[in-house]
Amino acid sequence: MDITLIIILVFGLFIFLSSFFTVKQQTAVIIERFGKFLSIRQSGLQLKIPLIDRIAGRVNLKIQQLDVIIETKTKDNVFVKLKVSVQFMVVKETVYDAFYKLEYPHDQITSYVFDVVRAEVPKLKLDDVFERKDDIAIAVKRELNEAMTTYGYTIINTLVTDIDPDIQVKNAMNRINAADREKTVAEFEAEASRIRIVAKAQAEAESKKLQGQGIADQRREIARGLVESVDVLNKVGINSQEASALIVVTQHYDTLQAIGADTNSNLILLPNSPQAGSDMLNNMVASFSASNQVGEMMKKTKRVKPATHPTDYIEPEEPESEV
Repeated sequence: MDITLIIILVFGLFIFLSSFFTVKQQTAVIIERFGKFLSIRQSGLQLKIPLIDRIAGRVNLKIQQLDVIIETKTKDNVFVKLKVSVQFMVVKETVYDAFYKLEYPHDQITSYVFDVVRAEVPKLKLDDVFERKDDIAIAVKRELNEAMTTYGYTIINTLVTDIDPDIQVKNAMNRINAADREKTVAEFEAEASRIRIVAKAQAEAESKKLQGQGIADQRREIARGLVESVDVLNKVGINSQEASALIVVTQHYDTLQAIGADTNSNLILLPNSPQAGSDMLNNMVASFSASNQVGEMMKKTKRVKPATHPTDYIEPEEPESEV
């Protein structure tokens, strides 16, 4: 076979095979003829005229994401970095505009994001930027939709995914939060301490009250016992004074016995003679008598009518002497 025929057959086979091409799912292919737009081919097996038609480009119809990092200043003069994620796609019906009207869509989207963020963030304080990040994302989406629709793109969503203030600002914010937490802890600790002090004071007051009641009851029972003892002694012919002396002497020796029973006691009672109990009883009787006389004199003095003139003086009556 002639070599020329072989070359022609091979060349013809190559031309035939180059007439077919495939388009992937979610992709559009732009076909040009002699440099002029001819058609848009969708996914599947497609045919074109070799050497006349050519594939000018392929357009991705999937949802794409572009992350844009912007550094800007807030209203309170704090520099902050924001990361804005833009999700966009080419509308299937406007593939022509997306391919021919816009050459670098990522650069165009980035420029609009910078413009919107640097217009919105300087209106807000740092705390408001964190609280109103959704408002910033909505503003970016609205501006991008208005601008990119002309070029055949639609904005699916915009998200402010990161807000990063300057490191010194973050450290200051952390110190403020730590101080606020410590203040709250101190307040709770102070309140707990106050509750403990109040509870302790109430317990002590209740204890003192019960202790006083116990002492009063004890003394009341002692007095009742003494009265009963005096009555018993009176029934056997012992008068009240002798009975009181006997009780005092008995308690005196009971006290000595209790002290002597304790081997570790160093207490010494002075005087410690047998007549000490009798002398103590006599002193008590004399003190009671004197106090009664003073009380009677004060009562009589109060009953005297006061003088009408400052120099007048009414001498109180002499109290009758008691035998």
